[in-house]
Amino acid sequence: MSSGSSSSPLSTSGTDPEPQPARIPRLGWAIAFLVVTTLIAWAYTQFNSSVQSRKISPRLEKYAPAPEFQLTAQDGKTVTNADLKGKVWVANFIFTRCAGPCPVMTSRMAEINQALARKAKDVELVSITVDPEYDTPQVLKEYGERAGADPAKWKFLTGPKDQVEAVVQKGFLQALAKEPSGIPIHSTRFVLVDRDGWMRGFQDGNDPEIVQKLLMDIGDILREPSTAAQK
Repeated sequence: MSSGSSSSPLSTSGTDPEPQPARIPRLGWAIAFLVVTTLIAWAYTQFNSSVQSRKISPRLEKYAPAPEFQLTAQDGKTVTNADLKGKVWVANFIFTRCAGPCPVMTSRMAEINQALARKAKDVELVSITVDPEYDTPQVLKEYGERAGADPAKWKFLTGPKDQVEAVVQKGFLQALAKEPSGIPIHSTRFVLVDRDGWMRGFQDGNDPEIVQKLLMDIGDILREPSTAAQK
């Protein structure tokens, strides 16, 4: 016989069961999910806006206003800087009897002209002669026709010698001189002007990639808001 008492296998200890953690109601989960989703959407919007703002010509500074001028085009019509307001335009400086860089510069302008022909109605090209005493409107007309220029989209401009020199040197900030023989020595740069009349870029005409670079810059500027277009 055994002495003492034995406990029943069905007996329980005197301690209380551990409390279970409180569960978040379904409404709480829904609110938390909505808050997180909203924050993610806001962050994405801010990031995308930042990327887009960087895409729109941060590198194309506003250097200076393009000069005022009143010159004559190859079709005999007077052209002023005001006529180009609201347009993106590219200017270069050539002369028709040039045996140096001018043929290449005109060829590259012709490439831009062809690339833009059916795509950009708000873009014009301007070639200003630095030999205005020889390059009359008729001479420029024949030269432009050989390059495939439509006067409505690609203007070849001439005018009084002193006016042309002032426009090129003081207005567009480009070098211009003469050899002892009288042949002009001139800048080979292409100048990009926006719709508000600001000079935004200077590309070297000797750069083999100038056409692609200018087309990209033109596209960037066309995507910018314009005060001229809003008036």
